[in-house]
Parts: sequence; structure tokens; C-alpha cells
Amino acid sequence: MSDDHVYLTLAEGHEDDTRWAYGTGFEDPLHGVDTTVPEGVDTAELAAVCVALADDALVSAQRLAEWTTRAPELEEEVALANIGLDLLGQARLLYSRAGQVDGTGRGEDAYAYFRDADDFRNVRLAELPNDDFAFSVVRLLILSTWRLAHFERLVTHPDPVLSAIAAKGVKELTYHRQYAADWVVRLGDGTEESHRRMRRALERVAPYFGELFTAYDVRDEVAAVLRQVTEAAGLPMPVYRPLPGAGRNGDHTEHLAPLLAELQSVARAHPEATW
Repeated sequence: MSDDHVYLTLAEGHEDDTRWAYGTGFEDPLHGVDTTVPEGVDTAELAAVCVALADDALVSAQRLAEWTTRAPELEEEVALANIGLDLLGQARLLYSRAGQVDGTGRGEDAYAYFRDADDFRNVRLAELPNDDFAFSVVRLLILSTWRLAHFERLVTHPDPVLSAIAAKGVKELTYHRQYAADWVVRLGDGTEESHRRMRRALERVAPYFGELFTAYDVRDEVAAVLRQVTEAAGLPMPVYRPLPGAGRNGDHTEHLAPLLAELQSVARAHPEATW
């Protein structure tokens, strides 16, 4: 097995023996954390941040789950499924925190299963159909890089719960970004066909870049990572051509409603059931 095998790459710089594909630890990230909202923190703003980040994660996890039984190799199927599980775990914690601070007392199921598409606040890039493997790894690279940059800032958030969620998420997102970057380089610098597909994927995601940087001002951090990866892959940096509207304002593509219909079908068919 060569030294550039994905698991060995991901393990670099980590003293423990964890691998993202097997989880990044099963301890409760909120154990011992005071859940009282600190004085001076706007609860409405805190809830809105939690819901938006949770929506990003939930929708992304659903798209990743669609690769189950369809990924190019079994190893990648397991990898993408576990990345999706990481994101689902982040969504659950964030929804729970939102319900604690917004005054409604809603649980995670209420946010995930009993809201319509217009009520979701995820960025639109997360909801686009997978198309092919090249598109999915490009999207994963962009979203994980962007989310990681934001979570690194949230580690110092005055709300101790959001800070703890972000601290756990940083570890997971670092692995997600590494996994996606490895594949972008491998495919971009691979065959003529894989290179063509990677260029097409970058062109497809480009119109949705502007929305990411409007949501959170992490443009410099994200651009630096993408430039490094695309140069290694022999690919051009995508040109930003922002579309009007924003998922954070409830503006979505026609693809979100069908995704949610599938995601929410069982819960809505049995609304009184407990899971």
C-alpha cells in the first residue's frame, strides 16, 4: 500500500488512532458544557445561525447518502456515507441548540421533518443533484473548506454550546476537506476524461460561490485552499458568477423540494411516531 493512500494521508498530524471513516470519537461533545445562554447573546440570532448551519449539513448529508450502492468503489461508498453521518451529527446538535434558545422548545425532528422547502436556510450549492462523482467531490471540497473556515471562527463564539459543536466539527471537516482534495487532485491530474469532468464540475458550481461568501466572510481562507488544490490538479480556479437570491433568505432551486419530500416521507406519514 503506497504512502499516498487516503487513510494514511488523513492520519498525518494526529497522535491518536482515529480515522474519519470510523468516526472521530464517540464522546458527547456537550458533556460538562453549561447550556445557559450567556448574557449579551442574542437568542434569535443564535438560533438562526444554528438552523442555517444545520440545514446545510442535513441537506448535504442527504445528497451524500444517495451515493450508497452507487459510488465507484466500495471504499468510497463507505467514505461518503461516513462523511454524511458526521454532517448529520452536526445537524442534530445544531437543531437541538436552536430549539433550546428560540423559545419554541422544538426538537431536532421538528426542524428536519416538519418544515417545507421555503423554511430551509441552507445554501443552494448543497441541494444541487449529484450529477457524477466529479461534481460531488468538487462540491464536497468547496463546502467542507467553507464550513471549516467558519467553524474555526465559531470555536470562540460566546455561546459555549455552539463553541463546543464547532470544536468537534473542526476535526470532522478537516478530514472531509482532505478526502475531497485528494480526489480532486487525483481526477484533475488523471485521465483526459477525468480532467474534463472535473472542469465541467467546477463550471457548474461556480455560479453558487458568491452566495457562500455573502453568508460568511471567509473568502480569503477558502480561496487560498481552492487555489492550492486546483493548481495541484492542473485545473483552473472557477470564476465567480453569482446568481441572484440566496438560500439563507429562503431562495432555493427546484431541486430542494423533491429532496425533502424523500427525506421527510416516513416521518410525515407517521407524525405521532417516536424514532
